[in-house]
Amino acid sequence: MSTASDLRSGKTHRDENFPVASWIIHPRHRALILAFYNFVRTADDIADHASLEASAKLALLDELEANLIGQGEGQREAVMLRDALAARGLPPRHARDLLTAFRMDVTKLRYRNWDELIHYCSYSAVPVGRFVLDVHGESTATWPASDAVCAALQINNHLQDCGKDFRELNRVYIPEDTLARHSASPEELGAPRASKPLLSCLHELANKNEALLREGDTLELQVADGRVACEIAVIQSYARHIVQLLKTRDPLSERVHLGKGAMAALSLSAVAATLWRRATSGAPLSRSTPGA
Repeated sequence: MSTASDLRSGKTHRDENFPVASWIIHPRHRALILAFYNFVRTADDIADHASLEASAKLALLDELEANLIGQGEGQREAVMLRDALAARGLPPRHARDLLTAFRMDVTKLRYRNWDELIHYCSYSAVPVGRFVLDVHGESTATWPASDAVCAALQINNHLQDCGKDFRELNRVYIPEDTLARHSASPEELGAPRASKPLLSCLHELANKNEALLREGDTLELQVADGRVACEIAVIQSYARHIVQLLKTRDPLSERVHLGKGAMAALSLSAVAATLWRRATSGAPLSRSTPGA
């Protein structure tokens, strides 16, 4: 059997729609966050592999988990994350939760309603935010706002890639009851452009996701670490702009991603605004700020 590394897509943290261990994060945290990212990216690429049989995918995901918890050494990304977590005294719980989501990706191709989708996000996205907060020693009181942001990021991604997911993996994250309410079908996701019923469905979900994203608006003020607050603000700024695109455009035929220039401008604006807000709002005492 191939190693998990052999099946990597080639996508790295620099290709994501959100910053991963960017310059904003303190250098002492970046190596651990990147080890976590590489483990997660490897598992995600396995689950999304176009030609690998489901049984082989599940076997590799099981081996990644076994290596992560100290059973075996065969999968490099799992061993590297295991060692990095041990050095910081952190458990592997969030990485293991994500493996649950990737197993769902292999075995579950449809979602009946919004609640099922949110349940999936509780494994596919929520653990990422909680992990980053744990790395920074933040209180679990920050988790609810983080959970909302992370779930909204995941759903933005589902809407952006809805056509690709259907065409390449026969995977549909658009809830079946929402499709039915608009008299649309999953098969329409394979078309070069969305029909009016499908577009209405996608725009409804974008509006609903915008409301979910707003539930995390206060997260940057809840965290104590100024650097992670700025990173959160950048991510939220990206997400808000993407959801605006999704509310008006057709993700099957139009661009609904941010360009590098827009991302750079949004990053600088978000960092400046966050530093001001934290200085004037009584946010928790900052342990570090960008440039410190």
